[in-house]
Amino acid sequence: MTTVHRSAPAPVVLAGFVAVVAVVAAVGSLAATQSRAVYEGLNQPAWAPPGWLFGPVWTVLYLLIAVSGWLFWRAGGTRREFAWYAAGLVLNAAWTPLFFAAGAYTVALVEIVALDLVVAATALVFRRRSPAAAALQLPYLAWTLFATSLNAAIVVLN
Repeated sequence: MTTVHRSAPAPVVLAGFVAVVAVVAAVGSLAATQSRAVYEGLNQPAWAPPGWLFGPVWTVLYLLIAVSGWLFWRAGGTRREFAWYAAGLVLNAAWTPLFFAAGAYTVALVEIVALDLVVAATALVFRRRSPAAAALQLPYLAWTLFATSLNAAIVVLN
């Protein structure tokens, strides 16, 4: 297995992880300019959170995701192992455009199930080298599982 290049100072690499995750967040943000109106216009289950909650939750989660990747890098993660992390970022970036911009709720549901599986696999892979990196994936997994159930309910109700 090829290890990830480690000659850069750790704070620089952390900033890189934060930047990459910020790009993922920006993709979602750009695709979700009308998300509040779309979300409020959907038939939702009684347990659906208010729209304003998503921004603060995702801000914290994105920070945890970035730090998780950085901790795994520090622990000697390989390129192959990091493929799970990268796949999760790609799937994360894809969900918001599918759901909010395209209105493809069923496709978004299939996609978020894939994201759930990838985040779970990432936590398992990260656990081998860095239990802390794996632990930081767990709030992300919990939220995506909740979002999956919300997405499924929206598919059924709409």
